[in-house]
Amino acid sequence: MAAMKFQQLLEGAEFLSQRGNPEISGLDYDSRRVQPGWCFVAMKGEKTDGNRYIDTALNAGAIAVVSDDTAVEPKGEVAWAQVPHGRRALARLSANFYKRPAEKLANSGITGTNGKTTTSFLLDSILQAAGRRTALIGTVEYHVAGKILPAPHTTPEPLELNQLLAQALSNGATESVMEVSSHALAQQRVFGIPYDVALFTNLTRDHLDYHKDFEAYFGAKRALFEGVGTDPPRVAVINAEDDYGKKLIKFSKSHSQVLTYGVLQGDFRADKVDVGMNGTRFDMITPDGTLPVWSPLIGRVNVYNILAASAAAFARKCPQSTITAGAEKLQRVPGRFERVDAGQPFTVVVDYAHTDDALRNLTSLAREFVGQGRGKVITVFGCGGDRDRAKRPLMGEAAGCGSDYVILTSDNPRSEDPMAIIHDALPGLERSRTPFAVESDRRKAIALAIRHSAPGDIVLIAGKGHEKTQTTREGVQPFDDVDVARAALHVAGYEKAETAGGQR
Repeated sequence: MAAMKFQQLLEGAEFLSQRGNPEISGLDYDSRRVQPGWCFVAMKGEKTDGNRYIDTALNAGAIAVVSDDTAVEPKGEVAWAQVPHGRRALARLSANFYKRPAEKLANSGITGTNGKTTTSFLLDSILQAAGRRTALIGTVEYHVAGKILPAPHTTPEPLELNQLLAQALSNGATESVMEVSSHALAQQRVFGIPYDVALFTNLTRDHLDYHKDFEAYFGAKRALFEGVGTDPPRVAVINAEDDYGKKLIKFSKSHSQVLTYGVLQGDFRADKVDVGMNGTRFDMITPDGTLPVWSPLIGRVNVYNILAASAAAFARKCPQSTITAGAEKLQRVPGRFERVDAGQPFTVVVDYAHTDDALRNLTSLAREFVGQGRGKVITVFGCGGDRDRAKRPLMGEAAGCGSDYVILTSDNPRSEDPMAIIHDALPGLERSRTPFAVESDRRKAIALAIRHSAPGDIVLIAGKGHEKTQTTREGVQPFDDVDVARAALHVAGYEKAETAGGQR
């Protein structure tokens, strides 16, 4: 990027005081990446305070500092700006440095507890079928300029987000599709991003370790529909069958065009739903007539995801033919009802379900998949450490009520004792009266489930989905549920080691 004067970099940012106007050739909020001639944005984060590393950044050659700590005195002759909110400042500076790429794209933001990832993949597929050039930013991976990049966060920090959007724009992108997490909204990582379409999937219990209560959690989600330092979205696409969605519909009607969806009610509805082993078929009722839809994605929950993505695509003026074509084209989403096939006479599925609601949806889909009385639903799941403890028994009960057999194990225990997490989930699991086993070693738990299976059964490996690592007290270790399941199948004597499509 071309260099920019410090005062140009600060344009539109809130600041309490400012001095100096050197030419800035780069910026960062991580002192370890700062280079000579750069601006360092020192901001308070969840785990550390960037203001502690100002000297490190200056020693690395920073010639300007933007700080959100009023107690920090400007150093020497360095250019300086004092700001009331570090992340909002980072968002403005990043947008300015990268020539405001978000303002040159049509941005669609998707928020909600469950369904964000599959809905975003579907919308991206439909937009591409309509001939649009897209960037996709979300939980599983980022798709930018023809490349698939790993996703450290569902929604990146403002600096990385603007870098990605600028890269996409320079490669001809006209649209972006973003999963927007409640953390990102609460922390204002997407401050200044103008959303043409905002989409709400649902709200169920999750992240209350961070948000503390449902109203704060909902308030974070609602921010996307208020406008994040921008005008409200032109169109709000909202699940009409979700209780919080109904609140959001009332809220959004005063300032946005509202499109609603739901299987039974909404502007986009489903009729004649037929969920099969290889896909889902239904008639989609839209404001412009009825469309026959076929999707390789299976399960009733994916009917909601397809309706949501179709409503957003309609808002983006995609022709009806491209809506059906885009839905049909998407074969799979990594870690979403992802089948592992080694020629075994039972089904093995890896899925990201990590809330009680998601587990209910997953086990319900599995029950449809095997058919009543023809096969067992065997579920392997755990609960994440350093997260909301109150949801653990709810997850235990949901897994138990939907399964014939449960193996309770570890997910990402992080700093916690895996057995302590398991004990938190046990009361709910015991309430379900479903037979279960406890195996804290996730690798052994997956192998146990496979050994326990008979022809016609389905094994659900829930919680981590697309993740490639497991985080414990010992650190971050490689761990991919798909690979672990494939290896266990190999040990059990099944040789056709490949992953088949289909997901929730």
